[in-house]
Amino acid sequence: MEKLREGGFLITKIRQLSQQIFNNLLKDYNLNEISAAQGRVMFPLWQKDNISFQELKRKALLSKATLSYMLDKLEEAGHIKRIRSEEDKRTINIKLTKKNKVLQEKYFQVSNKMNEIFYKDFSEKEINEFEGYLRRLLDSLIQVSKENKLKNI
Repeated sequence: MEKLREGGFLITKIRQLSQQIFNNLLKDYNLNEISAAQGRVMFPLWQKDNISFQELKRKALLSKATLSYMLDKLEEAGHIKRIRSEEDKRTINIKLTKKNKVLQEKYFQVSNKMNEIFYKDFSEKEINEFEGYLRRLLDSLIQVSKENKLKNI
């Protein structure tokens, strides 16, 4: 009998627990303005501000409808602005506001705390190898989703 692999199950459990811990940390740091789900949209913007809707959609791995809804909420709260591109009027760029820059610092503190939790007792080499494996897994999943024409990619 073939051994039953647990990778997907383990990833699901890790995601569930890490999201619970992350939400608790957001409360501990009084970050009530932004949810963990919204952080998924903000993180790519914090890495590179003023990116197109399409690029953000690709980086956040969200459907057009879901991303639009989240951006509506973030814009209402004053965290982002949608700006029409000067080069291509059909393109909408997403830009962070000054209000969000202050929030970003606190959010990074929470992210750093999560990294401490994630990588407790891991060496630098182990972290690099682990993240390399995760990137390979993600790339495989993205490829399959493209081949199957899934909406989020």
